[in-house]
Amino acid sequence: MKKFHLYAATASGIEAIAGRELRDLGGYETQVENGRVRFDGTIEDVLRANLWLRTADRIRIIVAEFDAVTFDELFEATKAVAWDELLPMDAAFPVEGRSKKSQLHSVPDAQAIVKKAVATKLAAVYHRRTRMPETGATYPLEVMIDKDHVMLTLDTTGSSLFKRGYRVGKGGAPLKENMAAALIALTSWHKNMPFWDPVCGSGTIPIEAAMIGRNLAPGFNRDFTCESWDWVPQELSDQLRDEADAKADYDTPLQIFGSDIDENMVAIAKRNAQEAGLSQDITFSQLAVQDFKTDLEDGVIVANPPYGERLSDQASVRELYKQMGHAFKPLTDWSKYILTADLEFEHFYGQKATKTRKLYNGALRTDYFQFWGKRKPRHKV
Repeated sequence: MKKFHLYAATASGIEAIAGRELRDLGGYETQVENGRVRFDGTIEDVLRANLWLRTADRIRIIVAEFDAVTFDELFEATKAVAWDELLPMDAAFPVEGRSKKSQLHSVPDAQAIVKKAVATKLAAVYHRRTRMPETGATYPLEVMIDKDHVMLTLDTTGSSLFKRGYRVGKGGAPLKENMAAALIALTSWHKNMPFWDPVCGSGTIPIEAAMIGRNLAPGFNRDFTCESWDWVPQELSDQLRDEADAKADYDTPLQIFGSDIDENMVAIAKRNAQEAGLSQDITFSQLAVQDFKTDLEDGVIVANPPYGERLSDQASVRELYKQMGHAFKPLTDWSKYILTADLEFEHFYGQKATKTRKLYNGALRTDYFQFWGKRKPRHKV
C-alpha cells in the first residue's frame, strides 16, 4: 500500500492530545504543529484515524508542499503533481483556500489557479480536449499558503469529525463533540471512576465519556468522503469497522451522570444519549448546581458552564460560579475541571486552580481550570 504524508487537523490548544491519540492508536511518529499533527500512513491508516480519533477535526493527505510568490510558480508547481494517482478522470475536485502573511494573498485567485493547474494536468494525462466532467466522487482539495509556503491537501473526512451522528437536539451554545472528548482526555478520569457533568446541557460531555468508557469508535456511525473513492476498497472499510465493533467494552459498569437546571435540556440530553445507544450508561437528572451532592468517592467533574460573554448575563453566571465552589467544596477527593472564558472564575469559585490550560472553543479563548482531588490513603491489610 502506498504511504502518504498526512495530518490530523485540530482546534488550537489540543494538538498534543490528538498526537497522543495517534501514538496510542497505531504507534505513529507524530510532529505537532499549530492546528495540526503530521504523521505518515497508508489509506488503511487514514480510515483508522478517521474512525478512531476523538479530538481531531479531519484527516488530510498532504499532496505537495513548495514555496511560491507568483501565480506562475503556483500554477507550474501544482501542475507538476501526479494528480492522476489520486483523482480519476471523472473526479469532482472543488478547491478551498487560505492565505496568511503571503505575497499570494488573494484566496479566490489562488483557488482558481490551483483548479486550473489540476484540470490542465488531468486533461493531459486523460487526453481530454474539453473540460473535465467532474461527475464522479468528490475529492475536496485545499490550497493553504502561509508565509509564501504552499501546502496542497486532499480531505479524506468530509463533514468534520466532531459530527458523530448522535446529536439530534442541541442547546444555545453546544460544545463540539471533539472538544468535549479533549476536555475528558485532559482529566484523570478512567472508566472505573464516577464521572459527572453538573451543567450538562444537551449531554455532549457525558455522552463522550460513555463512548470512551465503552471504547466505542467515534466515527463508527458515519461515513467519510474517502470511502466513495474508487481506489479505497470497501472491504477495507468493512474490516476496520468490524475490528472496531469487536473492541467495544459493554461489560464494565459505568457511573456517568449529567444534570442540568433546565428540564428541556435534560430531555434533549436523554434523546441524544439514546441516539448514541448509551441511554443505559448515563443517568441524567434535573438538578440545580446549588443542590448538587453525592456520596460517591474519587470521581471527576467536567463542566462547561455559561461564560457570561454579554454584560447582562455576567452577574448570574458569576453567581453560578459561586454556587459551584460552594457545592463542590465538600468533595475533596473529587477532581474538578471547568472550562470558561471568564478569567475571574477562580475569584468567584473561591479557590485557586491546581493548573490552568488555555484552549480555544471555536475562535473564543477559554481557560480550563483544574482542581485536583486529594486521593484517600489506602488502608494496609
